[in-house]
This record gives sequence, C-alpha cells and structure tokens, in this order.
Amino acid sequence: MKKHFLFLAFLLLHIPVIISQDLLQSGPMLGYSTMREALLWVQTTETAEVHFEYFDKENPEQRYRTAKITTEAKDGFVARLLADQILPGKTYTYEVFVNGAKISRNYPMEFQSQMLWQWRTDPPEVSFALGSCNFVNEERFDRPGKPYGSEFEIFGSIHQKSPDFMLWLGDNTYLREADWNSRTGFLHRYTHTRSLPELQPLLASTHHYAIWDDHDFGPNNSDGSFWGKETATEIFKLFWGNPNYNVTGQGGITGSFQWADLHFFLLDNRYFRTSNRNFATDRELLGKAQIDWLINAMASSYAPFKFVAIGGQVLSSEADYENYATYPEERQYLLDKIREAKIEGVIFLDGDRHHTGLSRLQESSNVYPFYDLTCSSLTAGAYDDKEEENTYKLEETLVGQHNFGILSVSGPRKDRVLEISIFDKDGKELWSKEIRAKELKYKR
Repeated sequence: MKKHFLFLAFLLLHIPVIISQDLLQSGPMLGYSTMREALLWVQTTETAEVHFEYFDKENPEQRYRTAKITTEAKDGFVARLLADQILPGKTYTYEVFVNGAKISRNYPMEFQSQMLWQWRTDPPEVSFALGSCNFVNEERFDRPGKPYGSEFEIFGSIHQKSPDFMLWLGDNTYLREADWNSRTGFLHRYTHTRSLPELQPLLASTHHYAIWDDHDFGPNNSDGSFWGKETATEIFKLFWGNPNYNVTGQGGITGSFQWADLHFFLLDNRYFRTSNRNFATDRELLGKAQIDWLINAMASSYAPFKFVAIGGQVLSSEADYENYATYPEERQYLLDKIREAKIEGVIFLDGDRHHTGLSRLQESSNVYPFYDLTCSSLTAGAYDDKEEENTYKLEETLVGQHNFGILSVSGPRKDRVLEISIFDKDGKELWSKEIRAKELKYKR
C-alpha cells in the first residue's frame, strides 16, 4: 500500500510538468535585443498561461519575471513577452513557464543584452549568421515528387557557431497553394515551419531578425496587388521579433536595428512591388517612399558598415528571375541617391536565388565599390547557378549547395574589419573574404 501511495504522489507531483511539456508547440525563440530589454517568444499547442523568468548568470539569486499572457487560438497560441529588467552587456539564463510549470530543455536557454560601449571602449566584436530559403516538408500539402526541403542539420551547424544573432533574408517559410489564400493557412504553415525539431536549439540561444520575400508573403512572385498582404504582414509580425515595422507609415515590414556600431536596414521588396509582368505603368520594387526613407536613415548613421537587407538580389548585370536588374530605373535611382548623399560603408545582403555569391560593382575610381552578398539556400532546393551573365560576380564565391553565412566585425572603432565566411550544411568553411571599412569610403 505504501508503494502505491508513493507512486501516486510521484504522479501527482509530475503530471503538471509532463502536461506542460506537451503544451509547447515551438520555441522559445529570442527576438530583438537592446541594452535594456529583449523580446522572448514562444508558441503553445492550445490556450495556456505563459511567462518567462530570467536571471543574470553572474547573479542567479536575483530573479526577474515577465508579465503573464494567456495564449489564444486567434493569435496562433503565440506569446511575445519582454524581459525589461536587464542591464547592458549581460548574459541572462531564462526559463519558460506554461500553466505554472517550468519547461525543461536539453540545450542552453540564454539571451544577451547589448553592450554600453559608447564613450567607454572600442565597439565589441560582433558575429551574426545569414541565411534564406528554408523549406520544411509536409507531404499532405507539398507538391508531388521529391521533397523540396532537406539537410535540416544545417541549423545545428549554425547553432554551433554561436552567433550573436541571425538575420533571415526571406523565404524563411514557404507558403503553398493551401496556405496563402486564408489566415488559417498562414498560421498553419508558419507554425509547421517554426516547429522543426532541428531548429529549436538555434531559436532558443540566438537573437533573430527577419525580412520576407515572396514565399513568406504570398504566392510565388507575388507583388503589391496580392489581396492578402495585410494578413501576411500580421502573421509575419506575430512570428518574428524585429524591434520595429512600417517605419515609413506606408504599410509593410520596413524597419531597422543597431548592434554595437553596426546599422541594419530591413527592406520590404513585396508590399509595394509592381507586378513583374506589368510594363504599362511606372515600375517599382521598393517604392520611392521606402527608398527616400532608406537614404535619409543611412545618411544620419555613423555606422562603419551599413547593411541593407532585401529579399532579392540587388547587384547583378543580368536581368533575370526577380532580381533588381528587372527594375533598372528604380535600382539606378537607389544607387544614384546613395552616391549623391555620399553615404559610405553600404553592403547589400539578400537571398532568393538558391545559390550564394558575392557581387562587386565600382562605377569609377572616384567611388568605393558596392558589395552584394547573396546567401541562399538553407534547406530549399539549391542550384549550381554560375550566373554567367552577371559581370559583377566574384567567380570564386559562387556556391550551389545548402549553406549559410557568418559575418564578423572586429577591430578598433576607426578601423573596423568585416569578415564574410560561407559554410556548408556541416559547418565546413567554403570561402572567406575580408573587407575593411576604410575601403568603403569616398576619396577626400
């Protein structure tokens, strides 16, 4: 009888924990980080009360707690909560509680606050990951034939590199015919992709920022005429943790963030886009309002590197597929305005093309070269496209297999150095290139 009683007591003690573990659908995930707050994200399988607790690793006795939120079906059972009692330059351990029970995971759950270095030291070294085109298979709704997604172990390889954050460059989730015509479909597909087991450790320990391209906006090659673009915007903002959106006030997901002395500009290449096949009107990919905001924002920035993230390839001489060369007038307007405003340190970051490569454009000896890093694909079909017509390409940088990038910026404040490294799915380096901030300045 005593043994039965002890066993019953054990069950009563542990059943709430077991049930709570089963209620976790995906995450936790880290969103943006600043010096005083960070976004924490998690998704449950059904309505549940969620909160986070966290503490400075150097002072574990002092614990902090976020607000509590009850997840709801209408929001995909997603909880977005702020850790707003943090101090600069700290590493925090955090815990997730669902219905009052702590969720356990067999990998670290830590986030960091940004360092207060200004007027004190040189800026810290920064390392961030890049990738695009992530397809998670789901046979019931996928097209027949060979599965389009593969080699999901790549997310473990990114996790092993321990970047400060990851910047997702679009097609992060592939909407299919069953998904893009309803809010239900959007929620289902985003949930299915976010729940990939191989992705969870990376989500839990690395801060994440994102832009979109057509496959996480709507149908293939979709544009501003897509009836569901407000739904697309809503769901994107629900599942990602950027610090701001729609900074132009015109709609969409345009935003920016800073990390140390670096500035990132997150552009929207879908919400305002003219159809690829519409030549009966002025053609735009970003739209004048977004470009003018970008020029003004970059002109006000003192960052040695100004990273412009956009879903499609910017610098290619080949007007093919959906790259910016198919909108030549607007692309020229963008590049001209950067030159006219004497903006230095601009590097374009993009995806879409299902291969990786670095392009370099220098119009004359009086200006610094523009670089465009196309980084694709993470898990979706990869192609060995040599871009034979792109005269700006650096041949040695072309990669036609699943890959990701790690970009590191180091050195003293007045001599920052960017190292671009591309890795295969197993974390083996494929190529590396160094660019000094001094190389991206106008001649005085």
